[in-house]
Formats: sequence, structure tokens, C-alpha cells
Amino acid sequence: MTTPTTTAAENPAPRDAGSAVLDASGVTMRFGGLTAVRDVNLSVRAGEIVGLIGPNGAGKTTFFNCLTGLYIPTEGTVSYKGTVLPHRSHLVTQAGIARTFQNIRLFANMTVLENVLVGRHTRTHEGLFSALVRGPRFRRAERHSEDRAMELLHFTGLADKRDHLARNLPYGEQRKLEIARALASEPGLLLLDEPTAGMTAVETTATRELVLAIREQGTAVLVIEHDMRFIFNLCDRVAVLVQGQKLLEGTPDVVQNDDRVIAAYLGTPFEGEPGEAEAAEVRAAEEAEARAAEEAEAATTAQAARADQPADAPEGKAD
Repeated sequence: MTTPTTTAAENPAPRDAGSAVLDASGVTMRFGGLTAVRDVNLSVRAGEIVGLIGPNGAGKTTFFNCLTGLYIPTEGTVSYKGTVLPHRSHLVTQAGIARTFQNIRLFANMTVLENVLVGRHTRTHEGLFSALVRGPRFRRAERHSEDRAMELLHFTGLADKRDHLARNLPYGEQRKLEIARALASEPGLLLLDEPTAGMTAVETTATRELVLAIREQGTAVLVIEHDMRFIFNLCDRVAVLVQGQKLLEGTPDVVQNDDRVIAAYLGTPFEGEPGEAEAAEVRAAEEAEARAAEEAEAATTAQAARADQPADAPEGKAD
């Protein structure tokens, strides 16, 4: 599990790290009888890059959905810069949190520039009437949005593709476009859900450099990723989710050398594993059910054996 990490010079320390931009407290998400996320606490400070890792099915994306208003947590609160967030995704974006998705969600038949302009919707204030009349104020706002969108395309290396349809971009550039669109809302916190999934080594390196550049511009980042080399070479802190619960949080060096993290990824049980009590209850119930089935089968067999025995011959009548 040990992965070489970069030095401080290669991975600059966060600037102005201090007050929390995100504070998730006691977040629990249940779907009927299934608890996907259980009592998770996590904070992200200004200027930080924090990683969120865990085996498949650990609840990482569900937790992201709770943070961004797509899901309403069963329990717990999510705050951004000290203010509890509403349970509406567009209001969360307006507050200052933007995200990308595990599966790319672009407007395939819109141009690269148009996709980024969509991300500006929470930062423009022109209404329907203004859009219909298209007066001087509307045109100024439109020019400002387009200028900002082009800045982001230059920042992500997509400026020369501004008029290309999103569906015609290579996979790695589609990922970049999704990040550019998220940045168009001018977030204080950017959530990235598996940004390097399916990428080549060169594309992964470019994504790491892009995330570091985003941090340098003052945006904190929370990232889910299965590429451990990417995570440990990028993040200031890493939190580990296992079966919906936070197992560990610490520096990359601490996390990658923790026996419990290694065991979780290898599927090896360990003492105190999240869900261990529930699993023990399930095992006990299964064993009791198996014993009951065996006893019922034994009783049925015995009853059948007695039924098959020949009855005693009746006594003869007296002459």
C-alpha cells in the first residue's frame, strides 16, 4: 500500500490554511433499512486539498451527494463558512460549493464555451425580461460571462477548442471541461468525484497539476479517487471511509501506512472494523436459521421413519 509521496517543494503547502470552509457534522444517510453513510464528520480548511478514499461501496459518492444537496441527510448538518447549507443543489452552488461527477455530465451537443457559460448561471442576475429585451445591461453581463469563461478555458488548456462540441472532445479534455464549468460558478470549495478515472498516466499528471493550480488560486478542494498514487502525492489530508463510516483521517504518510487501511483495501477483517457488530448479528442470525432448519429437517426425517415402520399385528380373536 505504500506509495512514494512528493516533497514539500514539489507539492507546495496550502496558502492561508485556517478557517473551515466546509464542516460536515454527524452526517448519516439511510435508504430504508440500509445505512449508506453513518455519523461522518469532516472539515476542509481554506487552501486545503483533502482526499476521500475507501473501497467500492464505502459511501463516498453518497457522502458527496449529501454535501451538495442532491441528498437530504437523515441526520447531521453540512455548513459552508459557518452557515448551514440548504438542501437544494442550486442553492449549495450559489453559496460557494461546486462539484464534478463520477460519470461525465456535459451538455454533449453544446460547444465547449457554452458548457462553461452554463456554470455562470448562479453568478448572473439578468432575468427573463432582460434576456428578451437584450438591452445594454444584459449585453455587458453576457460579455463579462464570456470573458470569464474564456479565462477558464485558457486556465484548463481548452481555449483552442471553444467552438468544438463537447461530445467531440477526447475523454481527458471532457474531464477538464467539467472542471472548468464547475469553476465558472466561482466556488470557494470544489468537489471532484474520481477526476482521473480512465485517464492515462500523462493525463493523470496533468490533472494533478491542474488541481494544484486551482488551490493556488484560493479554492479549497475535496477529492474522491481510487488512484492512491494520485491522492497521496496531491492531498494535505486524507480521510478513509469503510462501510459508510470514517475509519481514519490524517496525513498521506499516516494513512498509507495504517494497517487498518491496508486491511480494508485487501478485504481482511480487523478488530473494530466499521459494521463489525452488524455483521456479527447477521452471522448469528444466519447460524440460528441454519440450526433451526437442521432441527426441522431432523424432526421431519424422524417422523417419516416412524410412519414407515410396520404396525404390530392385531391379536387374534378367542374361539
